[in-house]
Amino acid sequence: MLKRAFVAADPGRMRLRFAGRGVLGVGFAVTLCGIAGHSLVAAVTGGLAALLALFTVADPTVRGQAVTTALLPVVGLPVLALAAVLHDAPPARDLAFVAVVGAGVYARRWGPRGHSLGVFAFMMFFASQFLRTTPGGLPELYAAVLLSLAASSAVRFGLWCYERRLPAPAAVAAPPGGGTGLARITTRQAVQATTGAALALAAGQVMSDQRWYWAVGATWWVFVNTTSRGETLVRGFRRLLGTVLGIVLGFLVAVPLRGEPVATAAIIAVSVFVIFYTAAVSYTWMMLAVTVMASMLYGLFGVLDAELLALRAGETAIGALGAVVAVLFVLPVSTHSVTEAWVERALRCVHACTARAAARLGGDGDADPAPRVAELEAMLARVRMSLAPLVHPFSPMRARKNRARQVLALLDDCAREVRGLAAVAADPEASHDARLAAACWRVEAAVEALTAPGPVRRDPVSAAAPHPAPAAEPVLAHLHALEHALAELAVPLRRAAP
Repeated sequence: MLKRAFVAADPGRMRLRFAGRGVLGVGFAVTLCGIAGHSLVAAVTGGLAALLALFTVADPTVRGQAVTTALLPVVGLPVLALAAVLHDAPPARDLAFVAVVGAGVYARRWGPRGHSLGVFAFMMFFASQFLRTTPGGLPELYAAVLLSLAASSAVRFGLWCYERRLPAPAAVAAPPGGGTGLARITTRQAVQATTGAALALAAGQVMSDQRWYWAVGATWWVFVNTTSRGETLVRGFRRLLGTVLGIVLGFLVAVPLRGEPVATAAIIAVSVFVIFYTAAVSYTWMMLAVTVMASMLYGLFGVLDAELLALRAGETAIGALGAVVAVLFVLPVSTHSVTEAWVERALRCVHACTARAAARLGGDGDADPAPRVAELEAMLARVRMSLAPLVHPFSPMRARKNRARQVLALLDDCAREVRGLAAVAADPEASHDARLAAACWRVEAAVEALTAPGPVRRDPVSAAAPHPAPAAEPVLAHLHALEHALAELAVPLRRAAP
C-alpha cells in the first residue's frame, strides 16, 4: 500500500505539482485569514474552502476551472446559511442535510462542474456541524470563504497555473449515462446516497448526539467517484481502513501535542500534501491523511482525546455500513454493467487516438492525438476503479478475478502502443505509409467487433494480424501490437458476462 501511494508512476510529476500547489494555496488562504484578523473557526472554514476549490475543481480547461471556482460560493454560501439557521432545529436540520446529500450526488449528471459544486455544497453543511455555526457567525465565515477562494484562485490561475503549459487535459470521466428517471445511474445513486445518509444519520445520533455528522460524512465520501455497488463496497472498506489507521496515528501524534500551534500547523501542511498526492492512487492513504488532519484540528480546538478518536472510528463504521446497505438493497447497479460501459468507452478512445495519429502522419497538421491519449488515460483510470472489486485480494471469485486482470493488462498494452504511436506522429520527420490505412482499418474493425451489441467474437482479420513490422517501421509496429492486444481482448470480454 505504501509503495502504491508514494512510488507509483507520476508522469510529468503531475501529482507532485498538484500536491505542492494544494499546500501553497491552502497555506496562503489560511495566512490571509489570520492577517485579516479572522477567528480560528473562520480560518478553518476558509482553509477548507480553499482545499475543496483546489482539490475538486477538475474541468478540462483553465477557463472552465475558473468558472466552476467562481460558482462555488454561489452554491456553498446559501447552504452554509441554511445549516446555521437550522442549527437549533434538529428535525429540519436533519432533513435538509439528507436533501443536500441527494442533490449533491444527483449533480454528478452534469459532469465535473456538477460534481465539484455538489461536493462543495455538502462540505459547507458538514463544516457547519463540525464548527457549530450559528447565524451570528455567518458574516465572518462568508468573508473568510470569499477571501480564501480568492487566495487559492490567485495561486491556481496566477502563480502556479501549470495547466497552461500542458496539452488540453481530458475531462473527469462522467458516470455512464443513458436512460431517464431511475434508469439513469446518477439518479439511482442519488436515491442510494439519500437512503444511506438517512440510515447513517439515525444510527449516528444513537451513538452520539454531538458528533453524529461523522457518520453522514462517511456515507457521502464512500459514494463520491463510485458508480457500481462493487466500487462502493471497496471504497467503504478502504475508507474505514484509512480512518482507523489515521486514528492510530492521530493518537500517537495529535493527542501528545495538545494543539501546540507550530507543530500542529506543520503536520496539517503535511496532511494536505498527502491528501493531494495520494488521492489518485490510494484512497486509503488519502483518508488516513484526512483523519490525521481532522485530529490536529480538534487538538487546536482543545477537545481532542482518546475517547473522541474512538467515537470517530465508530461513526465512520456506521456511515460505511449505511452506504453498503443502500447500494446492496436500493436500486443496485451491477459491477458488470458499469465495467462494460467504461471498457467500451476506453476502446472507442483507442480507435479515436489511432485515427488522429494516422491523420497526422498522413499530413493533417490539425490532427493531434495528444488530447485523446489524455482522455484514454482517464478512461483507463475509471476501468481500474470499476474492476477494483473483482481484483481485490479478498474477492472470492477467482475466475472473474483472472479475467479482470487480463482485461486490465491488455488495455494497458493498448494504452502503451497508443502512446508510442502518438509520440511517433508528433515527429515532424515521420511520413505517410500506404500500409497505415489498412492497419488503421483493422484496428477500427477490431474495436467495432469488441463493442458491438451481443456476444463478443474474435474478428478473423484482427486475430490474424500481420507479422510485426521491422524496427525501422515504428508506426506499423505500434499498430500491429495494438491489433494483437485488441484481438486478445475478445477472449476475456466474451466470458465477462455473468
